[in-house]
Amino acid sequence: MGERAVLYEAADRIGLITLNRPEQRNAMTPELLDAYSEAIGEAKADAGIRCLVVTGKGRCFSAGADLRSSMQRSDLGGPSKEASFAMYEPFLQTLDLEVPVVGALNGHTVGGGFGLSLLADIRVANVDAKYGANFARLGIHSGLAISYVLPRIVGAANASELLFTGRLVRGREALQMGLVTHAEGADGVLPKAMEIARAIAASAPLPVRQMKESIRWGLRWEIREAALREAGLQAASLDTEDAKEGRAALLEKREPEFKGR
Repeated sequence: MGERAVLYEAADRIGLITLNRPEQRNAMTPELLDAYSEAIGEAKADAGIRCLVVTGKGRCFSAGADLRSSMQRSDLGGPSKEASFAMYEPFLQTLDLEVPVVGALNGHTVGGGFGLSLLADIRVANVDAKYGANFARLGIHSGLAISYVLPRIVGAANASELLFTGRLVRGREALQMGLVTHAEGADGVLPKAMEIARAIAASAPLPVRQMKESIRWGLRWEIREAALREAGLQAASLDTEDAKEGRAALLEKREPEFKGR
């Protein structure tokens, strides 16, 4: 067997999760999702860490769902609300961590991968990478509570533009709109994230965890409920002609021609 699809390691009170399928652009395959769930379980059980960094190996943080196979987990049938939610549930387990999570978004971060990045408390971007949720260009509804979380980070107007157009932004623009807190060159993303993590780890752990909870309480952070609602809308949209056209256009590298049905 080769290396695990998702790696977990810890040192100096900092945990590190690495999405480890660069040849697949760290896409949301069943293998990667199951391995991510295992890695999150390891991080939760590690009483020694005070912060978690999540990053990807290769040119992508995560390209989201693998459109060449399925938009949902094929082992759960579909399309259905349950299958859509089940695909995102491993990433949603990030919410179960009491310690702060720093996203080291090393490369392109799209679709479900973008949704995962939004679950981090702090994000560091690559200035040259692309970020966003291109669901509208695929003829489907967003998932992973992106339509719920994104407006709370960048505001309703910015979120509306990104979601309605499916436009992807580079790291510098992501920084300008408040999507990330830092934008670095490709080689500087993980070091910057680790610098932030070390500063967090040097702080008193109990109030840090309590403040994380207070921030989420103040935002009325009901992400799982929002993700479940989106799962139903996404499942319904997958059965449309526009969804078939969006997927075909992407694979054929052409502009889609949507009919509104």
